[in-house]
Amino acid sequence: MTTNPPYRADVVGSFLRTDAIHEARLAHEAGSLDDEALRRIEDEQIVELIRKEEDAGLQAVTDGEFRRAWWHFDYFGMLDGVDVVELDHGIQFTGVQTKPLGVQVNGRIAFPAHHPMLDHFAFVRDHARVTPKITIPSPTVLHFRLERNAITTDLYEHRDDIFDDLAQAYRDAVRAFYDAGCRYLQFDDTAWGYLCSTEEMAKAAERGIETDHLAEAYAGVINGALRDKPDDMVVTTHVCRGNFRSTWISSGGYEPVADQLLGNTAYDGYFLEYDTERAGGFEPLRFLPAGDKTVVLGLITSKSGTLEDPDSVKKRIDEAAAYVPLEQLALSPQCGFASTEEGNVLTEDEQWAKLRNIVAIATDVWG
Repeated sequence: MTTNPPYRADVVGSFLRTDAIHEARLAHEAGSLDDEALRRIEDEQIVELIRKEEDAGLQAVTDGEFRRAWWHFDYFGMLDGVDVVELDHGIQFTGVQTKPLGVQVNGRIAFPAHHPMLDHFAFVRDHARVTPKITIPSPTVLHFRLERNAITTDLYEHRDDIFDDLAQAYRDAVRAFYDAGCRYLQFDDTAWGYLCSTEEMAKAAERGIETDHLAEAYAGVINGALRDKPDDMVVTTHVCRGNFRSTWISSGGYEPVADQLLGNTAYDGYFLEYDTERAGGFEPLRFLPAGDKTVVLGLITSKSGTLEDPDSVKKRIDEAAAYVPLEQLALSPQCGFASTEEGNVLTEDEQWAKLRNIVAIATDVWG
């Protein structure tokens, strides 16, 4: 097993919210539980979660995103110049739609003097016996999710004009998390998955996004964000195809983006979803440069409680190893178990059985 992240057995980040978390957040929303009481309950539940992650054999642990309602909007809404606003529609998944929220840019985008998620990381840092990890949404997600007229400031004449400030905001974020002791940071990213989908690209064009050469533009933003990353900090990305109440959004293999994503971004590792045929084959992995970069194969689905057969998973790892050396591969769930507070359709027991299965398979494959 590797001694540095991403680990042979790893996790994307989010976990099913416990009953105590659900009840506390409902009470807080109703006004019967104050901020401090909510924080105490979150703290207690996160410490318990960390212990369970460690007991499952994971070498990196997260707070499960227990303090968040969304994997992305919470973070974006805490940036300077960005608000989360109510829309007349949500994000359309297969057969279901999310709550009707979106992002609005009303000033210069910047990382604030103290982003609250720095404290979220510090709590995990102070209670973990293994590597503490935190996930934040990629800068590309903010751009890709902008609706028409979502930029209300005259600071940006065109939506692509936000790229420089986005990159700077994330450079500042990387430094701030590093200074807080973070050595394992992950950018969660749906944009690259959508770039693989002709249907989602057509929807993006309808929203006013200039889709020509968008992969190159996004690689530039990410590289700008990571330009000053310290050498002893690992930054990975998780490419998501949609994960809301066990449903999905995008289909299509990685071929349209693999050259830019794997070959031309400065990430140290790539968590790629490979739990269904919608992700295509392993051939695009040939664009991963030889060396220290890692592809974490998301072969274990977080969308159902059905436990994967270890021999079948090992066979798929062997198939991927035809394109990438085995020492540059790892294993994880294809996504988190609860990208939003609603969570996927499986039980907590099934969630933990999945993680133990990942650790056992990784141990058999890599030693």
